[in-house]
Amino acid sequence: MQQRYATNPAQIPGMTTADLRAQYLVPEIFVPGEITVVYTHHDRIVLGGAVPAGRDLVLPGYPEIRSDYFLEHREVGIINVGGAGTVTADGETCTLVTGACLYLGRGVRDVVFADAGEGDESGAQFYLFSAPAHTAYPAALVSPGEGTVRELGDQATSNRRTLNQYIHENGVKSCQIVMGVTSLHEGSMWNTMPAHTHDRRTECYLYFDLPEDARVIHLLGEREETRHLVVADRQAIISPSWSLHSGVGTAAYSFIWAMAGENQTFDDMDAAPVTSLK
Repeated sequence: MQQRYATNPAQIPGMTTADLRAQYLVPEIFVPGEITVVYTHHDRIVLGGAVPAGRDLVLPGYPEIRSDYFLEHREVGIINVGGAGTVTADGETCTLVTGACLYLGRGVRDVVFADAGEGDESGAQFYLFSAPAHTAYPAALVSPGEGTVRELGDQATSNRRTLNQYIHENGVKSCQIVMGVTSLHEGSMWNTMPAHTHDRRTECYLYFDLPEDARVIHLLGEREETRHLVVADRQAIISPSWSLHSGVGTAAYSFIWAMAGENQTFDDMDAAPVTSLK
């Protein structure tokens, strides 16, 4: 388990591009045959990926979280961005097609990731987002399109997008996690505008469905001290609660957004109008 320690806004002016990437970019999440996890001290989130690549992968406990098993004191949201796969939780198997979301609550002991079976040309790639949990909520599986769907933005401003909320106040119940998928329409590149902060929650982005030769320019930092990171397909960003976040791609793409912190109110945002950015 890789660890990332918390940062504060005063560090941004003195950070190089390499420093920013080391703190906030997770460049390699999906490694065939492995479970890869990163622990950030921002709201004690764990994010990562599991790629079975033809064999079962068991989610272990890690010394860094001081638990006998991973979900002893945690919950996790799982979204499959690869081919069909299965997640077996305490003996109960769920099949996740591409884009499906599975929530597992505190107290689930055994979690096993696998491909759906022989003949599947593209293997499963499971994205994991975990936060500490104070109680146990039941497991829940949501298929693509079955969450709360919101149409946002406008083609005139290049941010027409479909947002599918899976784990949230009015959907799948959790202690802290809020999680879903946003897909930009063809010809739209901005994932949100105006940029915003929510100083009560850390948010992580996983960018995917991005062409190999395309990139997302992800904005971060404070509104008067902005920086950017160049992000490729299936790379993730850790966005601290104090940092604004917005991004523009060289082509349309999708992204998983996931948050944990003080509240679960999706619209609890503090806008940073483009005229205020420097």
